[in-house]
Amino acid sequence: MAIASLVLGIFAIVGGFIPYISFLAPIAGIVGIILGVLGRKDPNNKSMATAGLVMSIIGVALSLIVLIACAACIGTLGTIAQYS
Repeated sequence: MAIASLVLGIFAIVGGFIPYISFLAPIAGIVGIILGVLGRKDPNNKSMATAGLVMSIIGVALSLIVLIACAACIGTLGTIAQYS
């Protein structure tokens, strides 16, 4: 579970900046957070699970910020087109 959490966290960070994958990045990050929490219970892979948990949290935050920024830009362009 620790490796899966780490992979999903990396995917959430990188996928947040790729246009058509950015909608899947928060979902992958949330799954990575769940797997990271579950993976921390194993004492052998605790450090890798912690790294996956941190990467997933950062990935969810970044991908949501990027999605909100894109929505704000689209909304701004819509109002500019309305007044032109």
